[in-house]
This record gives sequence, C-alpha cells and structure tokens, in this order.
Amino acid sequence: MPAAETVKVLLIEDNRGDARLMEAMLAEAGDAQFELETADRLSSGLARLAKGGVDVVLLDLGLPDSWGFDSFTGVYNRAPDVPIIVLSGLGDRKLAMRAVQEGAQGYLIKGQLDAQLLMRAIRHAIGYRREKKAA
Repeated sequence: MPAAETVKVLLIEDNRGDARLMEAMLAEAGDAQFELETADRLSSGLARLAKGGVDVVLLDLGLPDSWGFDSFTGVYNRAPDVPIIVLSGLGDRKLAMRAVQEGAQGYLIKGQLDAQLLMRAIRHAIGYRREKKAA
C-alpha cells in the first residue's frame, strides 16, 4: 500500500473494547492511513457496505443479530468483491479453513492478534483484490 493511500476499513464488531483495540492497532501503522468505520450489528454493517467505498471488512462472527458462519456469508453475499478478514475469539481450524475456502482473505484470532499481524492481513487482502481485478 502506498504511504499516501487511505484504506477504508469497515469493522463489524459489537464488543466496544475489541473495537477500540482494533482502532489502536490501526493507529500504530506508520506507513498507511486508515479510515475506520464501525458497525455493531450485521444489519448496520450490510447497510454501510451497500453505500460502497469500503476497501476491506474486519468481521467478528459473533454479533447480536447473526452468529458464526452466517455472519460471513451475509457479508460475502452482499459484497463479494470486498475483502473480508474474519475476527474470532475461537481458534477453530475447521471454521478458519471453511471461511478461507469460501472467500475470506484471512482468519485472525483476537487473543493472538497484534498490530503487525493485522497490517499484514490487510495488505494481503488489498493486494489480493487488486490482483483479482487486474486478471
């Protein structure tokens, strides 16, 4: 990602503490600018996606109005061209593999996440989308 580029991130996460942590991690990125928007429900996240202009989605699978893989499919079906990075409190290998096989660009475990790992995942997701568009 070029230094001057602003990456628009939509975080769909109902836990305010986790949302603040993601915001702090994105603020640590010295070589990229992020514009973070948050939604605390799948429905409000989908409404924001419908407006366009989102570069990457960080998606918690446990939301008040959606749970588990249904959260992922809801976002993916609405915006299949927007990279999705799944955030989970669970280190569930089967779920992680399924999410990636179904189109997620990453699966990150909240308790094992740091700013560097988050940045790598976002860079990968954006790069993958660019390659896919160029093909």
